[in-house]
Amino acid sequence: MTTFSNFPTMLPFNKSSNTVIQNGNLYMPGASYDSTGIGSVGVSSGKWYYELRVGHNYGSYFVFGWVCANKEDNYITEISTSMDGALNWSQLGSVVIDGSYVVDPSSPSFYNTSTKVVGCALDLDNNKVYWHGNNTYINDASGNAGNPSAGTYGFSIPAALQGHIFYPMVGTNKTGAPSNTHVNFGQDSSFQGETTGQNNADSNGFGDFYYAPPTSFLSLCSSNMPTSSDIDPGETDSDYPQKNFNVLTYSGGTSGITGLGFQPDLVWIKRRNGGQGNGLFDSSRGTSKVLQTDSTGAENTSSGLTSFDSDGYTMGTYYNQSGNTYVSWCWKAGGGTTSSNSDGNVTSTVQVNTKSKFSIVQWSGTGSAGATVGHGLGAVPKFIIVKNRDYARNWACYHVDYNSSGQRALLINTGGTDNSNYWNGTQPTSSVFSLGTETEVNRSGDNMVAYCWANTSGMQHFGSYYGNGSSDGPYIATGFRPRMLFTMRTDSASGFRVRDTERQTFNPSTRILWWTYSQQEYNSDSSSGYNFDIFSNGFKIRTSSGDFNANNSLYVYGAWGDVPAKYSNAF
Repeated sequence: MTTFSNFPTMLPFNKSSNTVIQNGNLYMPGASYDSTGIGSVGVSSGKWYYELRVGHNYGSYFVFGWVCANKEDNYITEISTSMDGALNWSQLGSVVIDGSYVVDPSSPSFYNTSTKVVGCALDLDNNKVYWHGNNTYINDASGNAGNPSAGTYGFSIPAALQGHIFYPMVGTNKTGAPSNTHVNFGQDSSFQGETTGQNNADSNGFGDFYYAPPTSFLSLCSSNMPTSSDIDPGETDSDYPQKNFNVLTYSGGTSGITGLGFQPDLVWIKRRNGGQGNGLFDSSRGTSKVLQTDSTGAENTSSGLTSFDSDGYTMGTYYNQSGNTYVSWCWKAGGGTTSSNSDGNVTSTVQVNTKSKFSIVQWSGTGSAGATVGHGLGAVPKFIIVKNRDYARNWACYHVDYNSSGQRALLINTGGTDNSNYWNGTQPTSSVFSLGTETEVNRSGDNMVAYCWANTSGMQHFGSYYGNGSSDGPYIATGFRPRMLFTMRTDSASGFRVRDTERQTFNPSTRILWWTYSQQEYNSDSSSGYNFDIFSNGFKIRTSSGDFNANNSLYVYGAWGDVPAKYSNAF
């Protein structure tokens, strides 16, 4: 087996209530009930392969494939062959794609045959999925045998699922007697000594598979995890995640705040031990210019941040009162250097970090629908925060998973949503975002500022999940260890709730601050009401609170990390 990498397992907390997972979380023993489990790694791009060894028992059959985390709420708990958001093949011969049968169960199958090794190849670059039994890839609905190496035939992934995160899914359906299933994500082609290993690696030389993975298909190991080369710690000494984003805490009365590891361009400060508004300072607008996300107020001049320094920043008296405690979330853009951008029909002034895909954008409102503003990222932004600097109006946010119409906005200061025409019914592109006529984003003659982020593999990700109403809540893979995380419920004005691993260095994560409100830090240690677990590649919701996990409610999140999942780390 190829070493120097970490491989997934089936998650013991990410399964149906009846499921038993044993032997290093790679074995699902037979049981007298249906059981399902989810793998520990999710992917949204690339080509991936894993395999099972399924023991024969008359009257039972396996089901396996992939499940889309962001499609519906019940992906964590009860998974069936007919559920939406899943790509499944069963031993009966049926293929179910997003809830629809593609191959009828009466078609040829591996049902009630001898022990077999089966595999699944997921091609998210071309949106296809393939299954094999004993290394013979199954036919599509037209009778054509799939060939993942050549990219021919196979089963198409519907457009509605494309771009979402997929997790391996393994289940057994009991109709007479249970089936025994060993999972191999590349750890051991002997399936824990059940057969003779065949020692086949993937195209990058990682993994130990019974059958050779198709050409260019990879194991789901940490060394293969997508990580932007711009911020990969193995490829840069100056732009890895901790050099682009970090969190500092400090006590009031201290002038120089150090230990950040870089010169910040956006510093977002919140008092912890008492009520005080969120304060945003950035190097484009200049020192001492503050905006507050929990207020509609226009920009003010304060005795707050007085300089952006090489290892942090210097504070005046505002957000620095003796006896108070504070946290600051800090991003690097372009070191204070701005440039004119004419990508849109409105000229903007942009300061950008092209490595981490973060920019600070300024422009003057036109009041006309259809204004386009260049953001400088060179990638499609997934999260945009906009504030009118001159006029007392709401903070408007574009979030990729709550804006299918190209109009809706999340409002930071109210914690709610608005379906007015903020973005002119148009999704952002890799060069511009569009504006409607709302005063919040485009009042004629007013000065505007936007903070823009794109997804960056291994560092930052913006997505969504549906709650299940259980203390055994959803697990969301980010591809990195979250350093800071916000969540917001979209069907209730519960606000933007923020947690980070600087204020709390152990699980469960229970300390909450709000971007929406000025109130002090809340710690749910005694009630378990706000519990999350932070993992090396994502986070798990451990509360049934409606603020984070109401059944069938959609929540959006944003996460910034410090260590990509491909590198060994633990929280």
